[in-house]
Amino acid sequence: MIDRREFLKAASGAAVAAALPGCQQGERWHPAAFVKQPRSQVAIVPAASYERPLEETILTGLKLFRLDVNDRNVVLKPNFVEFDPQGVINTHPAVLAAAIEAFRRLGAREVIVAEGPGHRRDNEYLLSASGIGDVLADTGATFIDLNHDAVRRVALDSDYSGLRHLYLPETVLDADLFVSLPKMKTHHWAGVTLSMKNLFGIVPGSVYGWPKNLLHWAGIGDSILDINASIGVPRFNIVDGIVGMQGNGPIQGEPIHSGVMVFGADPVAVDATCARLMNIDPWKIGYLERADAFLGNLGDDVIEQIGEPVDRLQQDYRVLEHFQGIKATSRVTAG
Repeated sequence: MIDRREFLKAASGAAVAAALPGCQQGERWHPAAFVKQPRSQVAIVPAASYERPLEETILTGLKLFRLDVNDRNVVLKPNFVEFDPQGVINTHPAVLAAAIEAFRRLGAREVIVAEGPGHRRDNEYLLSASGIGDVLADTGATFIDLNHDAVRRVALDSDYSGLRHLYLPETVLDADLFVSLPKMKTHHWAGVTLSMKNLFGIVPGSVYGWPKNLLHWAGIGDSILDINASIGVPRFNIVDGIVGMQGNGPIQGEPIHSGVMVFGADPVAVDATCARLMNIDPWKIGYLERADAFLGNLGDDVIEQIGEPVDRLQQDYRVLEHFQGIKATSRVTAG
């Protein structure tokens, strides 16, 4: 195992995830040694509907990054918060099922689904009502309720929230690859909720309350930054933007068809690309603008878009009136 700092200096955009084979079992890279890369890669892959063979779509996206997860423990963290049979609030069950099978086909030793919903405490109800319970039954994947998982105290590597440390689930901290699998949505407090905001669901409600009250009191944007800076495992991100949510997200908005999935190792670059696909200026999202300084790349001049270009699949997501200022000044017509 080479020195982490030297490794990260030499790595290219997706190298943290792609370099998994070079790590010994049990070894971890750590954000304290993070050196922001000069460029990041993000893949935009068309996906017209949830009825199409999504497993092949996800494999296409993963192979663009040459991920080698052979004999690795992969933890998938979808976003599900409320009863939603239409898949507008939550990561769609078809996307989760396809991701499970795609990582298995790439040779993962185990694929675990893990989530800690912030609204309802009855996960059995949520699993059943969301359709994710059927996915778990069909695929045989293990589910871990992160609200009640064993935890370890982790010192924060950034200091935005003032919390100084977090108690985080062992399932996440022990992963060989942690994959954020969010839904593309607007958010009535944060502006957008994507791969970085999705990590609110790893913070256990049994410690921090419902809906993760302490994080809200500390500031949503500040908490997003501290959580993302303190996950000391290799990460990847897959965003379900086939049908997104606009307006009063993340729960009460309206569906909008975007027909896209977004892939990448850099969560800042992935979220910036998603924002541009939503016709939102990522520089006007407070926590993303601050994340650009140390967590990843926000500028479109330092993000290498592979797959489809943003302007081909961009949609004009509606935002609440008090968020009109985050909209991009120019609109590129999709199609």
